Amino acid sequence: MKQRNAKFTIGEVVRHKVFPFRGIVFDVDPEFANTEEWWNAIPAEIRPHKDQPFYHLLAENDETSYVAYVSEQNLEHDESGVPLQNPHIGQIFERAETGRLKPKAILAH
Repeated sequence: MKQRNAKFTIGEVVRHKVFPFRGIVFDVDPEFANTEEWWNAIPAEIRPHKDQPFYHLLAENDETSYVAYVSEQNLEHDESGVPLQNPHIGQIFERAETGRLKPKAILAH
């Protein structure tokens, strides 16, 4: 199996390159690990390759907060500095001395 290195880390804030949402990474799959039904629901012309890291995000847009599953090719670093408002962030993360968000110790593995 080919070694994969994720571009983004847990606790990193990212934004989607195509759709208007951003979020914080709370888990990473080294390659696609969702259902075929989910995969086939993506229009073929924008469907990402399965052979890349996929990220679980506590995501938000201007209207709502939710969990998103996004391919690495569709994400970029969010440099806005605007705090995320997803109400679940406090359940998973705490603020480190550096100011960055890190997983709470009880959830880290």
